[in-house]
Amino acid sequence: MIENNFLSIESEVRLREEVKDFVKSLDPGLLRKMDRNEIDYPFEFLHEAAERRLLGIRFPEKYSGRNLTWTAEMIALEEIGVLGMGLGCSYAMVSIVGEALNHFGTDWQKEEFLVPILKGEKLSAEGLTEP
Repeated sequence: MIENNFLSIESEVRLREEVKDFVKSLDPGLLRKMDRNEIDYPFEFLHEAAERRLLGIRFPEKYSGRNLTWTAEMIALEEIGVLGMGLGCSYAMVSIVGEALNHFGTDWQKEEFLVPILKGEKLSAEGLTEP
């Protein structure tokens, strides 16, 4: 983790503290519960992140983002990764899918999918294949 804030602007320092507070509020055993298959998917984690407007923070506000920078998103991901990258991957998936919707989606697709994903009302996923 980057502890020196000399390269960060004030809004990034505030965001780091905001995400740290969020992480501290979570069940520290969440990842262990996922590993033991007591929790299939961290729905509650994503809902709580959405309630705090921490999902898709770099997307436009009109789609429920916060219009922040890539740097801000990486700061948030770094802090969430403290609990384990299983949660970090769930957090990042919103951005990965959201990126395609934001850049290539129609207005309807953005309203139908991007907005509810950022609000924690719908989940995002991707399907990959190799040649």
